[in-house]
Amino acid sequence: MHAWSLAPAEARALQMELREQVCVEDRLGHVRRVAGIDVGFEDGGRVTRAAVALLDFPSLTLLERALVRLPTRFPYVPGLLSFRELPGVLEALTRIDPPPDLILCDGHGWAHPRRFGLACHLGLLIDTPSIGVAKSRLVGEFGPVPERKGEWTPLMLEGRRVGAVLRTRTGVSPLFVSIGHRISLETAIHYVLACTTRFRLPETTRQAHHLASVEK
Repeated sequence: MHAWSLAPAEARALQMELREQVCVEDRLGHVRRVAGIDVGFEDGGRVTRAAVALLDFPSLTLLERALVRLPTRFPYVPGLLSFRELPGVLEALTRIDPPPDLILCDGHGWAHPRRFGLACHLGLLIDTPSIGVAKSRLVGEFGPVPERKGEWTPLMLEGRRVGAVLRTRTGVSPLFVSIGHRISLETAIHYVLACTTRFRLPETTRQAHHLASVEK
């Protein structure tokens, strides 16, 4: 762990330091429990509302949920969202027992200006395999994505593949998948599709989003 009360320049420097520890290879055990995380805000952004939904895998039956509210201590700065959102997520994860074997984050991982998005940050801090699953692009360029579910095209940044633009429903806008920690991109794509049913978003993300931003 590290201090969270950092200036933006200090936070960027820390991202550059910590990214060297991210594992981009498969180091997963048997996946029995998958979690989704999402964060919403209340009171004009002054309160962080962090949610975790734990699902059985592969049935995707909801096992457990946790929601915490904490004062927001870090400003909104593009590229530094993990410093704003993770304190609440980490607290919510302490309320989930047993812990997940894999976490799907509503956000980016390697597909980030400094290759250290929220999914990398969280996975590294708790040493758990993690995946970034975002609804919109943060960085990179990509070509056309075939319309069929399961098709994908590489997301490229400065000549390097940093993620995948993945079609999770035929004819529906794709998602942006990237490595978080202890997983390869191909395996990350496999688990995102395995966690997706009839909706665009994986069930992990849908359940966590509902708790973080919809339920009162």
